[in-house]
Amino acid sequence: MFWRHGRTEWNSEGRFQGQEDIDLDAIGRQQAAAAADLLANSNPTRIVSSDLRRAFGTAQALASVTGLDVEVDSRLRETFLGDWQGLTFADIVERFPEQMEEWNAGSVEVRPGGGETRAEMAERMAAGILEAVDGLDADGTLVVVTHGGAARVGIAHLLGLPYEYWGVLSGLANCNWSLLEEVEGSALEGKLRWRLTEHNAGTLPQPVTVQEG
Repeated sequence: MFWRHGRTEWNSEGRFQGQEDIDLDAIGRQQAAAAADLLANSNPTRIVSSDLRRAFGTAQALASVTGLDVEVDSRLRETFLGDWQGLTFADIVERFPEQMEEWNAGSVEVRPGGGETRAEMAERMAAGILEAVDGLDADGTLVVVTHGGAARVGIAHLLGLPYEYWGVLSGLANCNWSLLEEVEGSALEGKLRWRLTEHNAGTLPQPVTVQEG
């Protein structure tokens, strides 16, 4: 499960955070507590979080209701956005129009503000997630507490989507989550594959189980 952190002051101001270490605001802490009560029903067995305070603080809300420890992995950080960090969307359009155009078009190779590409970020995200998954029991549930862009790109990469289709997935709203399941499937000749069962969930009053038929 990928879980995005709660709101920060920079989120409310429309500023690009990247790897700046911005903490949750009061609303973000409320969001984390409310979402944690819902996510506890999924019986998580392991929580791994980005080391940035907004993610770690969100993870602690779930730890407080499950009794689990929060493990920290810096590979789960948001994309490093270089000179874009701290700027608003309007600022970036004015100062970096060509980069922003490529970024909005879904490029995985553009370096926003001279920072990190989406492709690079996806590789480090996948490495951290798969390492954590390897330590789970067969019926375990991992909660990855991370960031909006990191979650979207990490999901697309794990699903094996070609780069040009990464944009079909929306980013996660603050404190929303997405759920992936591991499946042993004949389509990949017995190799491990992933199925996306929920995406950008969190606005309903209680978890919903969807069955075929």
